[in-house]
Amino acid sequence: MSNVIVIGGGASGMMAAITAAVDKNNHVILLERQQRLGRKLLATGNGRCNLTNMNASPAHYHGEDAAFTAPALKRLPAEDTVSFFRSLGLVTVAEPDGRVYPLSDAANSVLDVLRFTLQQREVEVLTSCPARGIKQKGQGYLVTTDQAVIPASQVIVACGGAAGARLGGVMDGYQLLSALGHEHTRLYPALTPLLTEPEYPRALKGVRADGAIRLMSGKRMLAQSGGDIQFTERGVSGPAAFDLSRTAATAEGELSLRLDFLRSCTGPQVEALLRARRGSLPNLEASELFTGMVHNRLGRMLVKYSGIDGSKKLAALSEGELRHAAEAVKDFTLTLKGTEGFDSAQVTAGGVKTWGFDPETLESLRRPGLFACGEVLDVDGDCGGYNLQWAWASGYVAGRLGR
Repeated sequence: MSNVIVIGGGASGMMAAITAAVDKNNHVILLERQQRLGRKLLATGNGRCNLTNMNASPAHYHGEDAAFTAPALKRLPAEDTVSFFRSLGLVTVAEPDGRVYPLSDAANSVLDVLRFTLQQREVEVLTSCPARGIKQKGQGYLVTTDQAVIPASQVIVACGGAAGARLGGVMDGYQLLSALGHEHTRLYPALTPLLTEPEYPRALKGVRADGAIRLMSGKRMLAQSGGDIQFTERGVSGPAAFDLSRTAATAEGELSLRLDFLRSCTGPQVEALLRARRGSLPNLEASELFTGMVHNRLGRMLVKYSGIDGSKKLAALSEGELRHAAEAVKDFTLTLKGTEGFDSAQVTAGGVKTWGFDPETLESLRRPGLFACGEVLDVDGDCGGYNLQWAWASGYVAGRLGR
């Protein structure tokens, strides 16, 4: 029996260990630096664990070579991920946009079935046990921990990325693989809140709205997204903002966000709505112009943003003021100052360069018997379950150990 060491007890590491342990000739040892497995997994999807997306494809991934994801996503597509978890006893539900959650709406349900499976397959789990180094020796490896030097015939590096330091995000994987000749790209926080000039967000803290966001560099649109938008004290959060954060973190120059809170309506249609309100409720204060269309606090802020005196009666509003109000709800512009850092990020953009690994097996092209999977590689996905799907798929492929 030979040792297979998996470094990192997150989503990809647990999947790699479970897969490698299918072969009874493998003694699988899972090393995790935290006191318990899967801490970042418990935080995904606001604790609900958006464990995959039925629309997963290379088009939803980023990095120097997003096509690198294709073989793994083909080996374990989203429907097979759902089937895998069903075989472990997890009941899931798919939402119309393709996001898949445990029926319990609790991330610990996902972690629990993974832990049970690790136990059932006799994986040796060593927590509070970071890997300090990997050295190649003959046809195998020596993995150094604080307690021992452990020999292994194969090693799978699944340490995750730098994002979410409070939940276990570290630089370990980059350092371990760098010592073995693998380079990594520059690292950026992704799926993280956006920081803007605080005047309006501070007043809107906690307000949620459906809308569209465009990330602009001057008059040039760099990226766009839509969905749930949440205002924070320092900017904008929520899935729609997260989808833009990768581009925002890497872009240069003077950037802005342009938000549309009535994306199902055109500008002229919004003007018609406001004109109709003025006609039906002429004595209503202008501060209530958007009541019933958007969140009340947001509506009052849009009136202020458009330069309208909120104490005026609707009957007193001119056509020009209505036009400015319509422009405000369709093109609410905030100056972008940057993104939150790695502590708040859910994912790391960038990572170990994928050209050093075989996309079919995730084995190192420099070091036979060395594999890598998950976030440590230069692969990051869109918001919506895509990053966990990459974790499961890449962990599965790495855990097959070249088969």
